[in-house]
Amino acid sequence: MSPAPVSSLTQSAATTAPTSPPPAELFRVVSPSVVYTDSEILSTYTYRDVKVTSQPGAPLLAVPTETTYNFKVDTRIPKVGLMLVGWGGNNGSTLTASIIANRKNISWRTKEGIQHPNYIGSLTQSSTLRLGTDSESGNEVNIPFNKILPMVQPNDLVLGGWDISGENLGNAMQRACVLEWDLQRQVLDEMSQLKPLPSIYYPDFIAANQEDRANNLLSGNDKNAHLQQLRQNIRDFKATNGLDKVIILWTANTERFAEIIPGVNDTADNLLAAIKASHSEVAPSSIFAIASILENCPFINGSPQNTFVPGLIELASKYNVHIGGDDFKSGQTKIKSVLVDFLVSAGLKPISITSYNHLGNNDGKNLSAPEQFRSKEISKSNVVDDMVASNNLLYKKNEHPDHVVVIKYVPAVGDSKRALDEYVSEIFMGGRNTISLYNVCEDSLLASPLILDLAILTELMTRIQYKTGEMADYAAFHSVLSILSYLLKAPVVKPGAPVINALAKQRSALENIFRACIGLPPQSDMLLEHRI
Repeated sequence: MSPAPVSSLTQSAATTAPTSPPPAELFRVVSPSVVYTDSEILSTYTYRDVKVTSQPGAPLLAVPTETTYNFKVDTRIPKVGLMLVGWGGNNGSTLTASIIANRKNISWRTKEGIQHPNYIGSLTQSSTLRLGTDSESGNEVNIPFNKILPMVQPNDLVLGGWDISGENLGNAMQRACVLEWDLQRQVLDEMSQLKPLPSIYYPDFIAANQEDRANNLLSGNDKNAHLQQLRQNIRDFKATNGLDKVIILWTANTERFAEIIPGVNDTADNLLAAIKASHSEVAPSSIFAIASILENCPFINGSPQNTFVPGLIELASKYNVHIGGDDFKSGQTKIKSVLVDFLVSAGLKPISITSYNHLGNNDGKNLSAPEQFRSKEISKSNVVDDMVASNNLLYKKNEHPDHVVVIKYVPAVGDSKRALDEYVSEIFMGGRNTISLYNVCEDSLLASPLILDLAILTELMTRIQYKTGEMADYAAFHSVLSILSYLLKAPVVKPGAPVINALAKQRSALENIFRACIGLPPQSDMLLEHRI
């Protein structure tokens, strides 16, 4: 018989492992612009850009600019906790079981043979980046992505969180039907000892079909009391597990969009007052985000709703706490951001993009409600805007491809989502080109590694500071972490900043910002030495 379930706050053995020793240094930058100390990397970096001005009837003026940045990276890796809102869902239970399997190197049998644990699908754990070229052969030298700067290891994360369902993580894993049974069998006892903390349930924000799962709830309707309880949960989790930092991440149900109301959620003060008044338009996800900010914990929104209303972004900036969102970008949207970028860059003109999806997990069930689907539709539909706007030869002002997104709930397919996409483009001399894709993916096995990446990269960003010539002291990056956009469908950016959805640009930004932190120039594919 499995042990009785207990809270992660009082029993963390299943989700905690001895901290890994500091990783051996893989490389060191040799440059007068870079200084290494026992606890920091200090670098000086020249950021070069081109500013363009225009006047009617005159040619564009392109002016090269230079700005000197000083970066400081704390190389000490802290003990980090990851609290998931929706811990008992498919993503949360899958991630927890997978980390246990990786820590213990548990292998399992499938009909294809023996499988071994891994972190395939994780940008930080399973991809590489180009460091430079070999000084003798001229060949590329590639290193693991997580070696460019010191990063937290997934096996060292301490997991906990909340869920509206009171099932322990073992039962939640079995209910999800994501992992192979032989693996489930081997982690079941440990998973069964973990039980999510009570969560917030405001029926107006999620589909009515979720009511039968809602049996693990904070009592009452006082939103300020709920906020204070969540803050206490975070403090207890941090103290009980001896953590240096806690990251909070929403992987719960998609909510409907919150209405932006002047005097309610348009400023930080109004939003806090609205919570004290238990205003009906304050969403559960926003309350979790505010609790995180007030406890100095970064918050990442993995669903498409507008958690980050204007007042919340202002609050994060006021307290200098990082936030990031929205909506995990796991498969179909990644392909869309690559394919449309390719078509437009090649001088072809997408005129119609149609995406059909059906899935049978609880996410699909929740999205079968119109208001929740609308949140998802918006996050999926805006991912081509910057690519279209980049080519005024193909698209006139305000012209845009027809873009349709359909999601249907089909219980029989479970977590194995089916996606059919059709891209129709105008080509030479009035011709048409149609590309059709059929994609079958296991949703949670794509999303779970993204959760790891978001937590790891967010934690890293809390250890990076910058300074320019006019600044007296170092400062953190802006509270809104648009650097995470590679992993999110609808990237939230600093007010007034451009939104970039093209996947290659998002990946390039990640690499080059981290290169700048160690005094290396941006990645270049010019290879001039081989072309002259």
